Amino acid sequence: MDQAPGSRPDGGAQSGLPSCYRHPGRETGVSCTRCERPICPECMVSASVGFQCPQCVREASGTGHAPDAARPRTLAGGSIAADPRLVTKILLGINLAVFLAVQASPSLADHLVLVGRAFFPETGQVEGVAEGEWYRLVTAMFTHQAVLHFVMNMLSLWWLGGPLEQALGRVRYLALYLVSGLAGSALTYLLAGANTASLGASGAIFGLFGATAVLMRRLRYDMRPIIALLVINLVITFGWSGIAWQAHVGGLVAGVLVGYGMVHAPRERRTAVQVGSCVLVLVVTLALVLLRTAQLT
Repeated sequence: MDQAPGSRPDGGAQSGLPSCYRHPGRETGVSCTRCERPICPECMVSASVGFQCPQCVREASGTGHAPDAARPRTLAGGSIAADPRLVTKILLGINLAVFLAVQASPSLADHLVLVGRAFFPETGQVEGVAEGEWYRLVTAMFTHQAVLHFVMNMLSLWWLGGPLEQALGRVRYLALYLVSGLAGSALTYLLAGANTASLGASGAIFGLFGATAVLMRRLRYDMRPIIALLVINLVITFGWSGIAWQAHVGGLVAGVLVGYGMVHAPRERRTAVQVGSCVLVLVVTLALVLLRTAQLT
């Protein structure tokens, strides 16, 4: 039975030394460098610094760390996955499924697009986010009607998403995508006309643009290609009519903020900083939604 350091079942030895936690009758002046429990010569396993106890060696395969501590990690601290594009493929699949469903039943889009508050003749009711349909902030991110719009967004998702997923890890990458998309939806809801419908993954895609720029700067890569591509997309955003520029701008800003938190978080506080950056953007997003809802109701 394990005992606390220094405990002796025989009432204590004359030397005052603690007993080995695995052999209570054996006094020792050596402790495991990992768990700091006293160990006798029979239990000492040589390590790079000092000695470790058999339990620490067994649990960590000789490293002295927790079993998962030696697993390879991404730049942002995520686990290295066998398929570095799995989440990207799933997102593509969801977008494709919704696109095909809308093509099969065009009226379905009326229930998925982002609209603040508008009268729908088909249902004879006033609908929208302001009427409590907050789900539209999410469903609009996965909804496309025009073939060209769908193809361009999905190509961008594949080109940008794969490398980002590999660099951030699955969970962090998915958080970036969803938070950026929600931020784009929230800014569109705030600034667009109440009866103006918008749809598409562009907010999330622009979030990937922003995070990619932050990542490339962090890795000291040549920034000119991503900057040129981003400028071209911004020119298209503000130069063509019928484009929800609010979603692009909202997603881009969110992507930069979340991406910066992901790749620049100090290792000792990595999780706290990364979660905090996502929460910060989500809080601002919620505030925008509440503000617009108050204006429309």
